[in-house]
Amino acid sequence: MSGRGAHGLRDAVDGDATAVAALLTAEGYPAGPSDIVERLAAYRDGVSAVFVATAADEVVGFIAVHVMPRFEHGDRIARVLALVVDEDARERGFGRELMDAAERHAREQGCAFIEVTAGRHRPGALQLYESEGYEAGVVAYLRKRI
Repeated sequence: MSGRGAHGLRDAVDGDATAVAALLTAEGYPAGPSDIVERLAAYRDGVSAVFVATAADEVVGFIAVHVMPRFEHGDRIARVLALVVDEDARERGFGRELMDAAERHAREQGCAFIEVTAGRHRPGALQLYESEGYEAGVVAYLRKRI
């Protein structure tokens, strides 16, 4: 992807499915355009969102943020479920712009917190999150395949 020229940020649309699928696949999460169209539909629930970053009218990154009510409090929490920036477009602010969009969205939805998981095998992502004020070790994240 070229990544040159003016860049922007907008809501993802079905026409972005091929680019988003390619970004996910490049990160080791194989997906096709029809998979992405289906996933985008699930995020059109009025509270969750998917944003894309563009450069020269090309999608160079995306973020998916899911908003859910917390049971233990009467507020909401947002979770970044996916953030990918094309390898050739990294270190140019797209990740920060996407994180800022997710945080704005979470605030607009009345969220008390926003959280993100970062695999140890992605030190660049972890560095981005920490530079944006995210704290590691606040809670233990455990999972079990079912």
